Amino acid sequence: MLMITQENFDKKFADPIEEMQIDKFVCKEMARQIHRYIKGMSGSKSIMERFEERLKDLSLLEKERAIALYIDLNRKVLDGLDFKIVLARAIANYCDTFSYMLKLVNDKERMAYYLSRIKDKYIRYHKIYEENGKFGMKDHEGKILVHAFYDFLRTPYVYVDDLQLFPVIAEKDGKMGLIIPDGKDTIVADFIYDNISLRDEPPYFEATIGSKVELL
Repeated sequence: MLMITQENFDKKFADPIEEMQIDKFVCKEMARQIHRYIKGMSGSKSIMERFEERLKDLSLLEKERAIALYIDLNRKVLDGLDFKIVLARAIANYCDTFSYMLKLVNDKERMAYYLSRIKDKYIRYHKIYEENGKFGMKDHEGKILVHAFYDFLRTPYVYVDDLQLFPVIAEKDGKMGLIIPDGKDTIVADFIYDNISLRDEPPYFEATIGSKVELL
C-alpha cells in the first residue's frame, strides 16, 4: 500500500478543485481560440457573438463537448494552436501567486497530465467504419452516428461559424443524399441526386439531377 507523504502527495494525488478550475480556464481559452479562428476566417462580429451566445448557457462539460464537435468539423482550428500555451494561460488564470504558477509550470509530470487531459477532451475525431461492405460513422468513443447502410460517405470539412450538426454526403442504391450524423440517419436531402459536391460558402452543397443543378 502506498504511503502518502508530503513529497509524493502532489504527484500521486490529483486535486479535484485544481482540475475543475484548470478545466474551466482551459475551456475559456479554447473558446477564445475559436473566436480568433472565426475572426481570421473573415467572420463578422455577429458570427462571433452567435458562437459565444451558443456556449454561454452550457455547463462546462457541455461546452467541452460542443467545442470538440466544432473542432472535429473545423480541424483547421488546430493549425498553429499550441496546447502548451493554452495550458499556460489556464494555469496563469488559476494561480493566485506567481511562485505557485512557476511551481505548476515546472512540474513536468503535472503539465504532461494536463496536456493529455486537454487533448482527450478536445481532440475527439469521428471515424468511418465498414460493415458488410457498407459504410457508417462512429464517434471517438465508438458510438454509432451513422449506421453502416451506405455505399459511400463523405464528411464535409468546411469553415462553419456555428455549433451545429453538419450533414454528411451519402450514397445509397446509386443515388446521393444528405443525412445528419445523429444516430438516427435523419435524411435532410432525399437520395435522388446523381452527385452532391461541397461548396466553400453557404448553401454548402451543390446537387445535380441530370442537367439540373440545385443548391442545398
